Amino acid sequence: MKIGILSDSHLKGDYTKEVIDLLKENQSEYLIHAGDLCIEKNLELLENSGLKYVAVFGNNDRSLFSLETKYNIKTEPYYFKIKDIKFKLMHLPYYMTPDSDVVIFGHTHMFECEYNNKTLFINPGEVCAREKPLIECVQLEIKENEYIITRYFKNIKNIKFEKEEYIYER
Repeated sequence: MKIGILSDSHLKGDYTKEVIDLLKENQSEYLIHAGDLCIEKNLELLENSGLKYVAVFGNNDRSLFSLETKYNIKTEPYYFKIKDIKFKLMHLPYYMTPDSDVVIFGHTHMFECEYNNKTLFINPGEVCAREKPLIECVQLEIKENEYIITRYFKNIKNIKFEKEEYIYER
């Protein structure tokens, strides 16, 4: 199972589309957005991706609250399952307890992945390239005995994404 993870799109709908297209090209079956979508266009891109998706409100998403029933956007922390894997999704890294198999968060604009006490923690970094000139996202592949995290990133001046991979035994 492959899951595309993104966060902190802010006002960059063009970057969000680019990241979603990349994740789809790499056979992601689901999309997870860890908040700060900021504009309805970013929700439309998730909705129109053709993939199942879920998103949470970030601290800059007040203007999107009225769209909660139109799109699959939830209040944090949001717990859900994909197959037998338990996820906790949030924007602010305030609920970092290991009470799920995978904990996904955003807000810091910094990529992080760590496997600790049988819980995988992931921050995909930022789509918006605000804190650094990088567009970032993550693909999480879940296999029977391992997690494979592929971090995709590119400088806003480049055409192609680079990638690096992290593997953890489950």
